[in-house]
Amino acid sequence: MPYRDSYATGFTGPRLTPWVRRLMVALTAVFLALFVTDDLLHLAVGARPLTSWLVLVPGRLLEQPWSLLTFPFVHRDPLGILFTLLTLFFFGGSLEDRWGGRGFLKFCAASAAGSALLAILLSVGSGMAMVPVSGFTGVIYGLLLALALYWPDMEISIWGIIPVKAKWLAIVTAVIGFILSVQTGVGLAHLGAFGSAFLYLRSPWAPPAWGDVPAPRAPRRQPKAVVQWAGKKDVPAAPAPRPVAGAPRSARAERELLDDVDRILDKISAEGLAALSEDERKRLDEVSRRYRTN
Repeated sequence: MPYRDSYATGFTGPRLTPWVRRLMVALTAVFLALFVTDDLLHLAVGARPLTSWLVLVPGRLLEQPWSLLTFPFVHRDPLGILFTLLTLFFFGGSLEDRWGGRGFLKFCAASAAGSALLAILLSVGSGMAMVPVSGFTGVIYGLLLALALYWPDMEISIWGIIPVKAKWLAIVTAVIGFILSVQTGVGLAHLGAFGSAFLYLRSPWAPPAWGDVPAPRAPRRQPKAVVQWAGKKDVPAAPAPRPVAGAPRSARAERELLDDVDRILDKISAEGLAALSEDERKRLDEVSRRYRTN
């Protein structure tokens, strides 16, 4: 089941992300364990197979409430478990990258809940109360729906030769699943995952669009005050002098002041400091003090 992601951004292709890997390991381990223990229990003591205790049977829900959690992991068909593992490998990683681990698990739980809910509803007033529901098929339906919503025009090559866009793959899968369920009487409940997955993605509890929001960073520490070496001990650096407040001078007044200072300096250069009058000395001191503080 190759993929081609040139039709949209964000699809990362086959990836063994942490929860995809754990789910694949758990599904394989349960499949192998049930394959061995069911035959051993039946041959040794003639007891009920372990599978019958783990699948969801609406008529026995009060006797086996744990089956609401265990039924997605029960597979007895080798082709079914192979299809589940391949779908998780090819498409689950991209969705986990998009939502994050917690968001991916919540979506899988919402899809499985749709299968369980439809199974219970179908059992009311019908002969389907004792029809067992098992397998990861509902979650797979939910993943295909999410794939069609996020990357609808991405082409997926079935068996490497039949290109199908993701949106059409989800629709065709639903139609084929419905036809097979009606013919065999098994698996119809898994179609409820399409509805629950769609409603979950449109709800306020949907996973974030691009993964978990990162935690806010801690505020940066303020740098310590620089100290100067005074010989024997550290003395804090003296603060920079503040400018002397005063009425702002106009550009013309500033220019006249500088011209007056130039005239005084020329007089000092030509006649010496003793030639300055008292007013000229005060003007020079005032200008020198003002520019020194600024």
